[in-house]
Order: sequence, then C-alpha cells, then structure tokens
Amino acid sequence: MPTTPRTLARPPASTVTIELPRRASLALRIAHPLSYATLRMGMNAIVALASRGIPFRDARNFHVSNLLDPLAAPLLPPRGTRTRSTLFERFRAEWVWHRDTPNPTEVKDSAILYFHGGGLVACGLNSHRRLVARIGRASGMPVFNVDYRQLPKGRLADTIQDCVESYEWLLAQGFPPERVIFAGDSAGGGLTFGLALAARERGLPMPAAIVAIAPWADYDRSRRDAHPNDRLDPMLSSAALALPARLGMWVDGALDPQLSPVNHHFTGLPPVFIQVGSTEVLLPDAEALAERCAEAGVPCTMQIWDKAIHVFHAAADLLPDARQAIGEIGAFNQRTIHGAVQRVPARRRFARRTRAA
Repeated sequence: MPTTPRTLARPPASTVTIELPRRASLALRIAHPLSYATLRMGMNAIVALASRGIPFRDARNFHVSNLLDPLAAPLLPPRGTRTRSTLFERFRAEWVWHRDTPNPTEVKDSAILYFHGGGLVACGLNSHRRLVARIGRASGMPVFNVDYRQLPKGRLADTIQDCVESYEWLLAQGFPPERVIFAGDSAGGGLTFGLALAARERGLPMPAAIVAIAPWADYDRSRRDAHPNDRLDPMLSSAALALPARLGMWVDGALDPQLSPVNHHFTGLPPVFIQVGSTEVLLPDAEALAERCAEAGVPCTMQIWDKAIHVFHAAADLLPDARQAIGEIGAFNQRTIHGAVQRVPARRRFARRTRAA
C-alpha cells in the first residue's frame, strides 16, 4: 500500500505528517469489492461510451450529469439539522448547522466554507447536505455549503470566482478569517486550494486551515495514469477524471498547467489536513499537495485510510471508518479554532501510527 508521499527538498521547519489508520473495518472490506463490481464497472462503461462521443461530445452535454443533484433532494439531513438558503447573483449557497450550534445568521463566530465534489459536473447542495451536516456537528461549527457553477454553465475560472465571492461574502458578514476553514471533497477538495491561491493573489486574508477529502487537484492525468491505484480504485479511474478536464478545461487541444493547484507554490497558505483512501486514484494528487506543503513550510497532516472508497464519509450511516474519519476532521477543526477539542468526536478505534515525511 502506498503510504509515503514523494517529497522534495524543503526548509527544516517544514513538517508533513502521514497518519495510517489501522486495517479497514469488515464493512469497508466488504464494500470495497462491491463498489468495484458496480460503481467502477459502471464508470468504466460511461468512459467507454464517452470515447465514442456518447453522450458527452462536448461540455454542453454535462447537463445530463447536472440532473443528479435534484434526484438527491429526498435525502434528509441528520435530526437536529437547521438550514437556510442564500442566493447570489450567479450561484446559491446554504447554511447548514446543528441546533446545538449558534445560528450563523445571528452569531458571526466561526464557519466552515464547504465546496462539494462531483467532478465539476455533478452533485450540489442536496447530495452533500447530509455529509456537511455531520462534519459541521463534529466540528461544532456551522457550514456554508456553496453550490458553485459547474460545467456547462461555467468554466473553472467561473467556479473559482464563485468560491472567492462566497469567501468575500463571509468576511463581509463579519466572520473573522482566522475562524474560517476551507473544506471540500474530491473536486471541491481541489477548489479549497484553488480558492486559497486566488485569495493570496488578490490580497485577501488566509483562512485558519484547509481540509480536503480525496482532493482532485491535478487536472493533468499523467501522474494518475502512472500510479498503480488507477487499477485499484473501486470507484474512479484516471480516464473518468480526464473526461470533464478534457471537455471543460482544454483550449486548442492543450491543458494550461497553471489551472492545477499542484503546480503552484504554497507559500503563505494555512495548515492543511487531507484524508484519502489507500487505493484511491486520487492518492497521487494528495501526495503532490503534501509535497507542495513541504516545499513551502506549510504544516500538513495526511491521513491514508485503508481501502477507503472515494469520499467514504458519505456512507457514515453504514461504515464505522467513515464516522471515525468525520470525527478526525471535527477534532482538527476544533483544535484549529479553539486550540483544543471541546467535544469528543467519534471514538477512535484505530492504533495511530505517524511518520514525519
């Protein structure tokens, strides 16, 4: 199992910590091959059809995948969850908080600014409401979940602009930047870094931290093509991720490397917390992000979860590993904002091993 990211020369003060939770639970060990036989095979079929131009001849055809989020509307958040919508000119967002947490529209104390996954073509507020509610409760913080523009309605530059606007809005509402955490999963995990880099370029204050779940942060497939996890991932493949990148980001048959967060220096970025599965095709993206942190002296903790399916946190109702992972995120967020864990997250049932990279 790949465990240690390839790190480059870096200043002595830089520390990247790799944490390896114990062996996957029985439930996850069962779910892994089932996911491969269903989700991965289905994704492979979609990629095969797409190679023939069915149904994705160009970015306009991603309207099909945009329909997934409305189908998730019947999914209810955990009991005690409160929500409130916020409309922007070009996108929308939603506050999600637990009844034990102060109403963020009244108390401007701290917040998680969250960006959902979905390959920049799918998912949204409905699909991720349950997940962000769990993360918010574990953190003792409200979550501002952003439904940014996706293909084909907006290109990556439009998406980043929506992310920047949502952060500027939080600051204008009175939330201190040192008490705001950027968080996201998959494509949204990559956007957390894209937003931090855009904020730095525009002179905006840095947030308290970045939390990324299985981040997609390299839009060039080369690194993933060469990684053994391209064959092992039970859900995604390098070819599947390349589809929205090729149709939505390429210009004149080429991809601008500056679009990918992994190709930027991370000087001045806040502490980073990453979770990724040991067999995920996005493990090399997480490793590359850890490299950039090491080079820039940015504190980074990367947890590699044994056999974890892509964004397995969404299955917290079924997987004890997912509940533990969400508890780890909550503990990190509480330490970041309060200096200590103020409420006990999901009980840890693994023997932690750490390694300084």
